[in-house]
Amino acid sequence: MSLGEPTSDSTPFFSDDSEAEGQEERGGGGGAEGQRTHGESASGVSKARAVLTVLILCYINLLNYMDRFTVAGVLPDIEHYFGIDDEKSGLLQTVFICSYMFLAPVFGYLGDRYNRKIIMSVGITFWSLVTLASSYTPKDHFWALLFTRGLVGVGEASYSTIAPTIIADLYVKGKRTNMLSIFYFAIPVGSGLGYIVGSQVSSLAQDWHWALRVTPGLGLIAVLLLLFVVKEPKRGAIEARPEHHLHQTSWLKDLQALSKNYSFVLSTLGFTAVAFVTGSLALWAPTFLFRAAVFNGEKAPCVEGNCASSDSLIFGIITCITGVLGVASGVQVSRQLRKRTPRADPLVCAAGLLLSAPFLYLAIIFAQNSTIATYVFIFFGETFLSMNWAIVADILLYVVVPTRRSTAEALQIVVSHLLGDAGSPYLIGVVSDSLRKTDSFLWEFRSLQLSLLLCSFAAVLGGAFFLATALFIEQDRNCAENYVPSEDKTPADNSSPR
Repeated sequence: MSLGEPTSDSTPFFSDDSEAEGQEERGGGGGAEGQRTHGESASGVSKARAVLTVLILCYINLLNYMDRFTVAGVLPDIEHYFGIDDEKSGLLQTVFICSYMFLAPVFGYLGDRYNRKIIMSVGITFWSLVTLASSYTPKDHFWALLFTRGLVGVGEASYSTIAPTIIADLYVKGKRTNMLSIFYFAIPVGSGLGYIVGSQVSSLAQDWHWALRVTPGLGLIAVLLLLFVVKEPKRGAIEARPEHHLHQTSWLKDLQALSKNYSFVLSTLGFTAVAFVTGSLALWAPTFLFRAAVFNGEKAPCVEGNCASSDSLIFGIITCITGVLGVASGVQVSRQLRKRTPRADPLVCAAGLLLSAPFLYLAIIFAQNSTIATYVFIFFGETFLSMNWAIVADILLYVVVPTRRSTAEALQIVVSHLLGDAGSPYLIGVVSDSLRKTDSFLWEFRSLQLSLLLCSFAAVLGGAFFLATALFIEQDRNCAENYVPSEDKTPADNSSPR
């Protein structure tokens, strides 16, 4: 199978004779599409394999986030091992996000035009090998760890921009939302497992390097599943669009059309605030909780490594639970609210961010007085913050036509990471170092505490962007669903007439 094949007709691992997904949601369609027989599949993928494909993509997404936050789970150990300050620690997440962010448009372009399964397989193989290489970083070469963490972003960019578009080509409407919610469960669960696995493997091996050697083997299993089980679906076929509606346009025209799509632009800015908050908390929360425990006299300072195993474990468990609760509740609330208003999705996203802000603020403030109260507030703050993961992805998919979805995914990744978590961990570290008046345990805690308060303000700003999205969501969705390309002007598939 060559990379240039637009679809995959590889030998099925399972039979393809089950009912096509989405037939009942298309309302029958017209012409040949409306007369499609019971056993045919518009996407070219059977119902059984479509479900299996989503589960495999979910597994890989879980590995992505598990690997991403393994470093955060052992961050105090890394700081102690290399003798670095908060500013350099923040760079570990920033260099990864930057490479991931800048390469996303490349893979978005490729994903809209070439075989997505092959692109993902190559990327995940590369990511697994580089992650394994990063675990052998010697003590005097912190730059090598930074470099390899940057290369990890290459592999993850090849996956994150493409996987949601495959789900979009397998399901429509309510089923698509359900499958996306399953897919995005992997983000908080994988993140939580990253903290848990990182801290516990490091504790058992008495060496943080071993924490980075878990996901590479699991990644190679994912590649085998992709190659031998997943089948490339036909782009846009399940949405019963006439063939001439799916013609490719130039990348510049794609960008021009997306820039006029206000729902896409505003929801991307809202998601940027989510990325800022989650990026900051992901890297710094376990370290902050450990410093709070030292400040309160509950723990001894870090002197021999294995510093934050219990804090990372508890935070990881909270992240897993709140992620599942948040994603599930967000989807359910959105589904019920859609019966009353077509603006339900952005309104739920806005509510999630605005409700998370005060809880995150209280969690940071109460850390100096009560560890239990801090964990309780983090629980509620992360639950509300997780409500938008699946919904934001769904918004993008239904306001953008199929041939531009990978590009849109890539553009959203670039903007949300460039202005969000690419800089937020480093920014928090820089602000923390600048506020620290002495090297005492008091100021190690206090400076990080004050810098993390930026997360609450970012959450409020993101909520405002999602409220603005609600003003345009109806028009942009209708324009995407009724998109007709024009030969005499630049296609703007889903830009609302203003």
